Amino acid sequence: MRFDLPDEKTLVYEMVIPMRWGDMDAMGHVNNTIYFRYMETVRLEWLFTVGGTKDEHGNGPVIVNAFCNFIQQLKYPGDLLAKHYVANPGRSSFDTYITLARIDAPGLICASGGAKTVWVNYAAEKSVPLPESVRALIG
Repeated sequence: MRFDLPDEKTLVYEMVIPMRWGDMDAMGHVNNTIYFRYMETVRLEWLFTVGGTKDEHGNGPVIVNAFCNFIQQLKYPGDLLAKHYVANPGRSSFDTYITLARIDAPGLICASGGAKTVWVNYAAEKSVPLPESVRALIG
């Protein structure tokens, strides 16, 4: 099954992520679990940048699903350009989409994936409306 990026999405953040020697597995390529770590890194950096962390009321983001399309093997050494997109804002959630491309091969996407982010009250373990500041960033 393949999940494609939606047509209606907004690019909100980009960053460079260095691949590390320890990211590789016995097969000589970046381990599949590390792709999720790369996507987590760009998603969290964006959230930290826009103030989308736990607030004084105990509300903040959680991830309720995640997926990755492994398009081309990644091998050390190299740097990745991670692009973070958002789409489909709802009352308490939005979707994130991420592409990973090698810096030395511009435009060649090696992986794409994403996650659904839901705003919750951590103590009550229930969803709450997205903060207006976050909603303004995603449409």
